Amino acid sequence: MTWAIVGGLIALALLGTPLYAIIGGLALVLFFFAEIDSAAVFIELYRVTSQPTLVAIPLFTFAGFLMAESGTPKRLTRLTKAFLGALPGGTPLVALVACGFFTAFTGASGVTIIALGGLMYPMLIKEQYSKPFTLGLITSSGSLGLLFPPSLPLILYGLIAQVNIDQLFLAGILPGIFLILIFFLYSFFTGIKLKIPINPFDGAEAWAAIKEARWEIPLPFLILWGIYGGFITVTEAASVTVVYVLLVEVFIYRDLQLGRDIPAIIKKSMVLVGAILIILGTALGFTSYLVDEQVPMQILEGMRYYIKDQLTFLIALNVFLLIVGCLMDIFSAIIVVVPLIVPIAESFDVNMVHLGIIFLTNLEIGYMTPPVGINLFLSSSRFNEPVLTLYKASLPFLGLMLAGLMLITYFPGISLFLVNAFS
Repeated sequence: MTWAIVGGLIALALLGTPLYAIIGGLALVLFFFAEIDSAAVFIELYRVTSQPTLVAIPLFTFAGFLMAESGTPKRLTRLTKAFLGALPGGTPLVALVACGFFTAFTGASGVTIIALGGLMYPMLIKEQYSKPFTLGLITSSGSLGLLFPPSLPLILYGLIAQVNIDQLFLAGILPGIFLILIFFLYSFFTGIKLKIPINPFDGAEAWAAIKEARWEIPLPFLILWGIYGGFITVTEAASVTVVYVLLVEVFIYRDLQLGRDIPAIIKKSMVLVGAILIILGTALGFTSYLVDEQVPMQILEGMRYYIKDQLTFLIALNVFLLIVGCLMDIFSAIIVVVPLIVPIAESFDVNMVHLGIIFLTNLEIGYMTPPVGINLFLSSSRFNEPVLTLYKASLPFLGLMLAGLMLITYFPGISLFLVNAFS
């Protein structure tokens, strides 16, 4: 009977039933046959919602959507182009920095591709970068900001793994910069190879861009200074960010109308948050069953038969997470998989903060990995190109990301340097 029900749930998943319904249904079935009250599923949801840090997720998401729907993409693009456009490979670097900024605040690479793709694509083509390079760069850059604070996946990982979120914010900065640097070096040599003309630095344009974006430039520094200066918590930083962005976009720049635009943006951003919370509640009920049945311990015992050291474990972990990243969205993967791998990783003395960066880097790669990486389909729709074209265009960047993953995984100092420096 159990296998019949599980088989039915799998069939429903293949037919397109929402993930939360499948996970929640499976949790209820398993608790029923284990003769455990089904209220255990909802107790886990209550436990998570009672954590004060959870409030930061909808607040940062709303702030990110406010910026994406306003004139911030154009102002940020103009600012970065004014200062970086004079470098060989400068315009691709503009795209990398701008995409990293927006993904950090929205937590969704799709929003970044939609909001910035229309600005970056014609700019890169105009400067004579090839179409495959341009498509590959924009598609791959959409997820680069997931390691930068105040990234939603970082907050969610901290909640699930019970890891200090402030430390995760610090840990993600250098690996995020490192991945952007890898992409930039590739773009730099591509620009030289294609003999892309370099635009001379224009001081007047740079000053005009600074003045135009003067209200948005301080925002990331304000957040980091507030948190690491000990003045505000992560949740309070999220509240400050929302108020600041709302005032700037509605009353200073007047890009958005309070009565006309804000309700629609609230709805759009909270749909994303609602989906995360629903999956969170059902998945935690499911994982609590797995923990009760000691499934992680059984997996650990099986792994210890084949894996004897931390290095081999990290290799196996990366392979596993790359597969997970291809099949699941980042929020579902964090919620479902993290509770399973945390006790195993701890047994191999893997630092939990470092594990979070490894985890999210793998899932960044999953966004752009054929055949089902979500960024590939978003770019295909955004630029009206066949998805097979996006597969081919993204392969060089996929290789660069895998190289970056290897270095981040096996040199934990990249993740932990700032954490140790501020501890």
